[in-house]
Amino acid sequence: MLIIEGGQLDLARSKVSYSSSTTMCGMGKRPFLLGHRGARATRSVLENTIASFDLCMAHGCDGFEFDVRRSADGAAVICHDPVWQASGEGRPGVEIAGATVAEMVGIPRLEEVISRFARGAYLDIELKIAGLEGALVEAIRRHPPERGFVVSSFKPGALMRVRHVDAGIPLGLICDTPAQLAIWDTLPVSVVFPHFKLVTRELVLALHAAGKQVLVWTVNESARMRELTEWGVDGLISDQTELLVKTVGQ
Repeated sequence: MLIIEGGQLDLARSKVSYSSSTTMCGMGKRPFLLGHRGARATRSVLENTIASFDLCMAHGCDGFEFDVRRSADGAAVICHDPVWQASGEGRPGVEIAGATVAEMVGIPRLEEVISRFARGAYLDIELKIAGLEGALVEAIRRHPPERGFVVSSFKPGALMRVRHVDAGIPLGLICDTPAQLAIWDTLPVSVVFPHFKLVTRELVLALHAAGKQVLVWTVNESARMRELTEWGVDGLISDQTELLVKTVGQ
């Protein structure tokens, strides 16, 4: 179980096996603080890279969200968009689904991220497509995240495929419309990720009453961070990692 008391992780109680349901702070504790694609607001580093994840953690976050796609040769790689843009001006983008991992020199791989941060960060692993469940479960089994993790997606089908491979993997549904939010109780998820515009105090209470955790994205304004913290959400995901930690992480 992951618990935060007085702004600090209780590591003695945070170590869980990969198959355990990962619990974050509850109402009355400060929320879990997660960087969105790392420290996305810091333009000196590229989002969804090891450097961005390192910086997010250096800012004081408890973990981060990152996006996973599948290359043409079946590798699980880290990128938000379908097209990967290598660093360097003028370099053409590469369509991930049509390229091998060898053709995308420098793109982070899922196992690289999990192995590097398995001991130090809570990992929100967002699946952008289905078909990654085998590589995902394999990487988690080899490197169980000690501070916890959740596999999240907008796509119920992707979540159900993970569930079929390993029913112990904690799952989370991401929602940015009322229609997406309306199906949360039809899926075997332990976490609901509503966009901040969908969140009300009543929604938080209802999800908690159903035994679900509430992680809200993408919260980039300090007033909203404080309001959601007061409402008892379990986690906040933000591009503005320094502001997030300064506002509610002290």
